[in-house]
Amino acid sequence: MALEKTITMNILIIDDHPLFREGLSHILINLGEAIKIIESSNYETAVKEISTIPDIDLVLLDLNLPGKNGFELLSFIRQQYAALPVIILSASNCRSDIQQCLDSGARGFIPKETSSAIILNAIQLILSGGIYTPQCMTQNNHTDSLTSDNLDYGLTPRQKEVLTLLSHGHSNKYIAEELQLAESTIKVHITSVLRALGVSNRTQAVITAKRDGVI
Repeated sequence: MALEKTITMNILIIDDHPLFREGLSHILINLGEAIKIIESSNYETAVKEISTIPDIDLVLLDLNLPGKNGFELLSFIRQQYAALPVIILSASNCRSDIQQCLDSGARGFIPKETSSAIILNAIQLILSGGIYTPQCMTQNNHTDSLTSDNLDYGLTPRQKEVLTLLSHGHSNKYIAEELQLAESTIKVHITSVLRALGVSNRTQAVITAKRDGVI
C-alpha cells in the first residue's frame, strides 16, 4: 500500500530583522508537523519568492521594510495574488495603520508584542477563513479579540466543521475536498482542535465533542 504523501504548509516571513524571523519560525512550528518557513528581508526578495514558489500558503508581513515598505508589498500581493492570505505582524499599534492594512486586504493585524499563544490562535482563525484584529481596534473588550464566536472550547466555525466531518470518519483528504481547503490546512485545524479539547487523537476529540455538545 502506498504511503500517504505529506503535504507541507509553506509560510513566507517578510521582516528585515533576522532574530525576529528566527523567533517567529520557532512559534510557527507549533502549527503542525509539516511547516516549511521561507524568509525574506525586503520587498524585492519577497516578490521573487512569491513569484517563484507557486504554493505559498500564508504570508506574514512587517510594515517597516527597507526600500519599499510593507504597505506597498501588501498592495502588490493583493493585486497579483488575490487569494494569498497576508497577515501583518508589526510593531505599530496605530489605529490608522491597522485600518489601512485591513482595508487593503490583509486578513489580520498582529502587533509584535502579542504573545505566542495568541499569534497561533490568530493564524489558525485566519487559515479557517476568519479575520483577526487586535484589542486596540475592539471597543469595550478587555481581551485580545478573535472575530469569531469563541464558544465551545474556543473553536472557530471552520474548526467545528472539520470536527463534525471527523466524527463521520472521513479522511483528511476527503475533508479538504469537502471544504475546498488545502489538506495541509485541514491538518492545522485538526491539531488546533486536539489542543483545544485537551486530547491526543481524533477518536478522543470526537468523544469529547459529542459528550460536551460541541457537535
